[in-house]
Amino acid sequence: MQINGKKALVTGANRGLGKAFVEALLARGATTVYATARRPDQIEIPGAVPLRLDITDPASIEAAATEVGELDILVNNAGISTEAPLLGPSTENVRREFETNFWGTLNVTRAFAPRLAGGAILNVISALSWYTFAPASNGYAASKAAEWSLTNGVRLELASQKTQVTALALAIADTDMMAGYDIPKLPPHEVVTMALDGLEAGELEVVADAPTARVKASLSRDPALFYADITASLFG
Repeated sequence: MQINGKKALVTGANRGLGKAFVEALLARGATTVYATARRPDQIEIPGAVPLRLDITDPASIEAAATEVGELDILVNNAGISTEAPLLGPSTENVRREFETNFWGTLNVTRAFAPRLAGGAILNVISALSWYTFAPASNGYAASKAAEWSLTNGVRLELASQKTQVTALALAIADTDMMAGYDIPKLPPHEVVTMALDGLEAGELEVVADAPTARVKASLSRDPALFYADITASLFG
């Protein structure tokens, strides 16, 4: 997959990684880049095509797919974190996270998949697809674990039409979602550069930072050992 000359769409493009993806796709020569959000009036990216897309609304997804038509690259970036524990007073926010991070990603993929033969999908997952760290992130982690499995499953189902499916896994980028954490963070444009380099190289998974690499490398260990030193493993 080469980006130059291609037509792309990015979900959640009004800020953070989504905005950086749009800018980078344009810089790499994409002919058309749809920058989507619930409120496209908030998108101010020179050269991009703002488009309304609420990934939790099937009618909005279908309208966007109809307007876009054939597509070469789909970047499923949109996601939410509500700081929802699994055993909190309500499951409402856990359901919201799944509606966006899992069902939203799946429904957008289903709508665009027939238009992506010979193209590529990039799904933004998380280091939290592979571990849990704090109760407030448990709902998000569960939804991202489901999105990782979704990514692997969709890759198999789209292999016959030669659609490449790549996952971007990361822990700590300098976005609004991580604004409350006083720790070193990667600039969004660095993460996006790694992701698009991986996409163009045909990689199935791009691990963007050292904490994520350490988490994934630890999956084969006894989980008792892994969780005993998770803080040191991530930030030591």
